[in-house]
Amino acid sequence: MTTQTHSVDHELIQAAAHVAHTYCQGDNHTMAAAARAKDGRIVTAVNAYHFTGGPCAELVLIGTAAAQGIYELDTIVAVGDRERGVVPPCGRCRQVLLDYFPALKVIVGEDDRVRTVPVTDLLPESYVWADHQLDAE
Repeated sequence: MTTQTHSVDHELIQAAAHVAHTYCQGDNHTMAAAARAKDGRIVTAVNAYHFTGGPCAELVLIGTAAAQGIYELDTIVAVGDRERGVVPPCGRCRQVLLDYFPALKVIVGEDDRVRTVPVTDLLPESYVWADHQLDAE
């Protein structure tokens, strides 16, 4: 695991916090995510909670970005409703984010200790799905 950190994109945290505060109401939507695309655009999304395991905000964001023609993300953050602040991605999201965007940076930490780390730091010695696929012939 590396200890490389990057500057914190506070505008991204504010975007996710705004979405969480404005749109995460009730039990169905409790988390918001924001990501900065490689071209600078910000994409936001909320989770779709369901007792069967509805998608996290980070996963909804991947689909939302694709629907907007965005296929390269630089940095992502998730923020909880009820002023919970930055929330790290769950294990499933960590794996999916790594598979889709191996160079992605993720904002983690609490309050004045937020930091930006490579997604690979969140999954040390991880399984990278693309590395194990047979080349199509």
